[in-house]
Amino acid sequence: MSTGRISLMELKAVENVEDISSDQSMLHELWPLDEVDPKKARFPCCLVWTPLPVVSWLAPFIGHVGICREDGTIFDFAGSNFVNVDDFAYGSVARYVQLDREQCCFPPNLSGHTCKSGYKHSENGTAMTWDDALRSSMNHFEHKSYNLFTCNCHSYVANCLNRLCYGGTLGWNMINVAILVLFKGRWVDAMAVVRSFFPFTLVICLGITMAGWPFVVGLASFSLLLMSWFVLGTYCAKNLLEC
Repeated sequence: MSTGRISLMELKAVENVEDISSDQSMLHELWPLDEVDPKKARFPCCLVWTPLPVVSWLAPFIGHVGICREDGTIFDFAGSNFVNVDDFAYGSVARYVQLDREQCCFPPNLSGHTCKSGYKHSENGTAMTWDDALRSSMNHFEHKSYNLFTCNCHSYVANCLNRLCYGGTLGWNMINVAILVLFKGRWVDAMAVVRSFFPFTLVICLGITMAGWPFVVGLASFSLLLMSWFVLGTYCAKNLLEC
């Protein structure tokens, strides 16, 4: 009689484990994404970029960055206490890079991490789904002051990627987000290239015509100082650019 009871209890335990495993697999099943559609401004699970007025005219490698939901809606940190939803600031998307959700960590609980930084990932903030990470970061940045040099759109995107532990790392920051878009990004069309580089080319031509080559040296020095600020602030004085 006792043996029968033990067998029944064991059977129920196995069924519970199977139910939990089934629920977890359903929870983390990644459904197919729609195609990227620039005309409708839909970029599922993408990082998107557009040039900034004036700033990109002087340094074309700098621009405004956003991250998109699974349905392609763009989220971008565009001002103090404000995250844009489906209204990308500073113009239409010029380039994008689509990310792979398989490289994210979606832990159902503290023991369900697929990344190597389980405890630290939980401590920094985790997400159950891709869209959940974007919403959590949006709630966080709705209480942040925007500053081009210390807390900007790249900071928001980096925060999202850290919540996702994208690529198995929690080290996303302004620099590697910018590098990812710069080297992996795809141009939307030929006009996006023109829109991004024509103002810079015009500024260079006018500068050389009016001031000669010293203008180019000055512009290069400006770009170098700008890059040095972000690199040093990110890797040497981390608290300076954390937000």
